[in-house]
Amino acid sequence: MKSSKINEYNNMSVEDLQKELKALKNELFKLRFQHALNGLDNPKKITLVKKNIARVNTVIAKKSVNN
Repeated sequence: MKSSKINEYNNMSVEDLQKELKALKNELFKLRFQHALNGLDNPKKITLVKKNIARVNTVIAKKSVNN
């Protein structure tokens, strides 16, 4: 799963990556809020979203260095 997400992010433009980053941060906020109020069925999802945020940030940084 990890490598397919990285490949997917590598094929996206910087603008699309920025949109994806915003969506992931919004999802993380909602998950944290929901977890604080009544708990989550799968708390591991927070960790997965945080890792995806890091992946997107890494790809953005690589693209900005290459340009």
